[in-house]
Amino acid sequence: MRMRKKKWAMPFLQENPDFVLFDPEVNKGQWKSILGKDKLHIEIGCGKGDYFIEMAKREKDDAWLAIEKDYNCAAVAAKKALEDKPENALMIAKDAQDIGAWFAAKEVDFIHLNFSDPWPKSKNSKRRLSHSNFLQQYHKILSDDGQVILKTDNQKFFEFSLIEFTHSGFELVDVWVDFRKEDHPEDAITEYEAKFMALQQPIYRAIFAKVMI
Repeated sequence: MRMRKKKWAMPFLQENPDFVLFDPEVNKGQWKSILGKDKLHIEIGCGKGDYFIEMAKREKDDAWLAIEKDYNCAAVAAKKALEDKPENALMIAKDAQDIGAWFAAKEVDFIHLNFSDPWPKSKNSKRRLSHSNFLQQYHKILSDDGQVILKTDNQKFFEFSLIEFTHSGFELVDVWVDFRKEDHPEDAITEYEAKFMALQQPIYRAIFAKVMI
């Protein structure tokens, strides 16, 4: 469900240029030096920001970039994040369709896809963040041992993703069909995820490793 438009969202994002970026391509090849870290995580579609904010707190030795195209969601996430003023995180307020132009080859170590829009109609499959069009870009910007970590509540989207990844230069290295059945304290729970857990609905998770092609 799309978040209701917030009049303050765009002004807030624009008032915080040290944290919220609209032209990420200018930092291509420099992200790790800008954030002063050796490992770079990016979360595509961060929503209200719960995941990347919590993970940036837990993994302070790594850099975190949150990407969100919906300005209303991005503003909520940025507002939360700026309360803690994280030194190892930044936000990109832009559609990730051209993400391959924002990073140098092999610059990214981990890509996180958390509860991405499943775009259920077949005619919209190219919009899915696990479509081969996106995966080709991920493959280019990921380091040789880079990984994509995907979580979703949507079974059909999960099945689609498993096939797309294995046909696009990735191998499946781990998979769960009910990830939260057991405790996983190493992985932050998003607000969206918590709602499905309360309903006892399964959370699907998979880790894909880049394969040299």
